[in-house]
Amino acid sequence: MRIIHTSDWHLGQNFYSKNRAAEHDAFLDWLLSSAETHQVDAIIVAGDIFDTGSPPSYARELYNRFVVKLQQTGCQLIVLAGNHDSVATLNESKEILAYLKTTVVASAGVQPFMLYRRDGEAGAVFCPVPFLRPRDITVSQAGLSGQQKQQHLLAAITDYYQQQYVDACALRGDKALPIIASGHLTTVGASKSDAVRDIYIGTLDAFPAHHFPPVDYMALGHIHRAQKISELEHIRYCGSPIPLSFDETGKSKSVNLVTFADGKLAEIAALEVPATQPLAVIKGDFAEICRQLEQFRHAPTDKPVWLDIEIVSSEYLADMQRKIQQVTEDLPVEVLLVRRSREQRERILAGELRETLSELKVEEVFARRLAQETLDEEQNRRLQTLFSETVQELDEENEA
Repeated sequence: MRIIHTSDWHLGQNFYSKNRAAEHDAFLDWLLSSAETHQVDAIIVAGDIFDTGSPPSYARELYNRFVVKLQQTGCQLIVLAGNHDSVATLNESKEILAYLKTTVVASAGVQPFMLYRRDGEAGAVFCPVPFLRPRDITVSQAGLSGQQKQQHLLAAITDYYQQQYVDACALRGDKALPIIASGHLTTVGASKSDAVRDIYIGTLDAFPAHHFPPVDYMALGHIHRAQKISELEHIRYCGSPIPLSFDETGKSKSVNLVTFADGKLAEIAALEVPATQPLAVIKGDFAEICRQLEQFRHAPTDKPVWLDIEIVSSEYLADMQRKIQQVTEDLPVEVLLVRRSREQRERILAGELRETLSELKVEEVFARRLAQETLDEEQNRRLQTLFSETVQELDEENEA
């Protein structure tokens, strides 16, 4: 049995006003080719197929076109919802896609099922765990402290995984089949990037890896950097197929090719995704920025390099943006982001420099306001929790 584990496509992402359709189209074509080349039996997409709950039409077209083309290869597709995905959006085409060897799991409650090899024989048992929303797996209880809520949710997620595993074992019976599970969440110790929006499931920040059941392979999504968790070979994030933030620049992107033999995990190989849109980050004062920009003087003009410029300057950011725009007018680059250096941003937090709200995230604005209050540790933690829950609820409303 051979699968490809991928996640966090974020089809329809608006990247500083730039459309990613060409990059996603190239990735999906490459994924189809890879599935054929490696004779893959199933592709598992571990959440965040779309970037928003209401994806643009071209993103839906990319998704549907991929499903149709993949069906022609004989490979099975399993699509799981992430925190960016709308349950309603994924479910609207669920029944139609089922006729194209595609299983869509948009919410909790789906029982384990068989994955089949291309020859029609059972190849593995799959535990389909999408992004778990608290309302799907817990009952609200009044009077619980923050810590009690966290423990309550942790127990609920743990129980959900354990029940999936028990059901998978029953479905497997005495057959020598591996058990594969999925998840879309943050685990303890995972390394994130700027594009990863923190999931505060109730008050739970991260799920301990040792609470996962003893499956043969855990296909995780949500973290955009490929990595194994707690030094365990079988618990993996595959990462996003394209860079979704500038801090992912220069890091190779991949999907995991996972092979099972004799009912057990045999090999995990990273298949590197070809990069189709050049990104770059340059840093320094204005003179250093100008010097570094010259490296792009003779770069190909068909694919202008998208730039993130971190500049050291005491001037207003708008003034620096105008100067940089003049310098780059005749270069094959597009400046998508101009921001102050990390050191200056830290000084901004201390109120030492002039700033604009466009430079701050909503979390930073809240943190700055909170820092002005005189609160004890418990009050501080409580307000941070309430803020995180409010942001999560607003996100879910926007995605509905």
